[in-house]
Order: sequence, then structure tokens, then C-alpha cells
Amino acid sequence: MSLVMPSEIVVNEVLPTIRALLARALSERGLTQQAIADHLGVTQAAVSAYLGEEPDRTGPIAGDPRTQATVERIADGLAGDEMDGYDALAELLDLIAEFEDRGPICELHEDAIPALRGLSCDLCVRGDDPELATEREVLADVRRAARLLATTDGVATVLPNVGTNVGAALPDATAPTDVAAIPGRLHAMRGRVEIPAEPAFGASSNVSTVILAARSADESIGGALNLATDESLLAVARDRGIDPLQFDADYEDRDERLRERFDERGEVPRVVYHEGAFGIEPITYVLGETAEAAAGLAADLVAGIGRDADR
Repeated sequence: MSLVMPSEIVVNEVLPTIRALLARALSERGLTQQAIADHLGVTQAAVSAYLGEEPDRTGPIAGDPRTQATVERIADGLAGDEMDGYDALAELLDLIAEFEDRGPICELHEDAIPALRGLSCDLCVRGDDPELATEREVLADVRRAARLLATTDGVATVLPNVGTNVGAALPDATAPTDVAAIPGRLHAMRGRVEIPAEPAFGASSNVSTVILAARSADESIGGALNLATDESLLAVARDRGIDPLQFDADYEDRDERLRERFDERGEVPRVVYHEGAFGIEPITYVLGETAEAAAGLAADLVAGIGRDADR
């Protein structure tokens, strides 16, 4: 792995882009090239070069609405004498901090070091931030759950053809981006469960939909995974005292329809399923307080199928 520091990305790619955008914005507000140079801490010749070309307003930095809003805010503040260099620097540091927290600077860093892709890297945001600690625990929960599925005998036989995913939600999750899962899903390969990547937030729309719908009725639900719908699996669940809840397979308005089904039942059972539809494979979801708990229940259900087959 090449040792390209995130700070190099900031110095070599982020700041030149923002300076070019700021130079153009300040010029549009009537400032001279020398005044712009004084504000930006560069030479007048550098400002002339910035203004000689229309700045690129695409790409992960220039094309981000947060960059555009920050540039406009700083340009207005400096041009109107409502902001000094310290204030402008504070605005830029806030923007860079946002971009370093799994934002566009991460994207550029992954381009420079492809080995970082899929690792949900948090090199730039280490520390005692409680929100960050919670995110790390959710990612670790998904890792443990995926590992449990991959090391449990028989799980590969109940994976759907489309693959399996396992997800865990942040405590205040309201959107799919608040749910971590495995990019690319888990697949059965030669009788084994293969984990293709490290967990990341926003990596599964279907599992996150089920988790968020379940949490609307039972806040204790924090994790889920999907398996192929199998009558033997559902029978084992019933033997465990779980009454599986069936729902409509169609994707349209699935979140709303799941919430309605949970409301009708008056509870969220730990197993919900559908029997498929045209182009939709039958799927069963196993729920739990955490992703690891859901994986543990799934492993127990799979083991129960094996015991029943031996009788």
C-alpha cells in the first residue's frame, strides 16, 4: 500500500480547487487581483492564473454543494468586510473536516490508495467522538454477524440466489444511509459463505427497509438479515415459538406496507417473509436487537433444519 497521507490530498487537490473557486467568486464581487491575492495568501500572478481559466465546477470537491455554499459564504463575507481571514479559515476547516468524515476527501484518498476501498476507513476521524464510536460499533456488529454466518454449517444452503445481506442500524436511524451492511452481499461459493467486502453504511436498501420499518413498531430492533424462504426454516421458527409474519413481495411502497403489517400484528416477530412474485425471489428476514443477534437466531434456525432432517 502506498503511503499517501490524507493531508497531501487536502494540500494538492482540495485547496487549489477551493482557491480557484474563491478567486473567481471574489473577482465577480469586484475585488482586484491584488486584494484577492492578499485574502488567499497567494501571489497576484497566481490569482491571474486562476482567473485566466473558468474553474472546473465538477468533481468530488468542486461539484459538491457544500463547497459551493462555503465559497459563496466566504466570498460574501470577505467582499462585504463582514468576515476576516480567521473567519474564512474557520469556514474552510469546518468544510474539510466534513469532507474527511467519509466524504469526498475519502473518495480522492481511495483513488490514490485503491487498497482502502471498501474498508469504511476512518483514519481522519479517530478520537473520542461518541457518535464515531457508535458508528464503529455498528460496523463491528455487522462484521461479527457476517463472520458468524460464514462459519455456521448449513447457512450456505439457505442463501437466496440474489445473495444475502446483514445489516445493523444506528440508534437514531431514519434512512438507509444510517444502516450498515455488506457491499456486494454475501454469496454461497462451493458450499461456503463468502464475505466480499467490509461493512459500510448505505450498502443495502432491502435489509435497511425492513430494519427501519421494524424499528417504527419496536425500537429494540437493530439488525436483520435475509435468507431464502424455506418451509423447513419457517417450521423451525414456529417450533421456537416464533409466529412468522408474511408480507407482500412487491417492492413498491414496501416500507409503508411492512409498517402496516407490524401494526396489524401488534408486534414485530423475529421472522418475516414473503413468497416471491414475478421476478422476485422468495425471501425471509430474520430480525434481532443487533445484527449479531439476528445472525445467531438464523444460525439456530438453520441448525434446527439439520436436526429435523436427521430424525
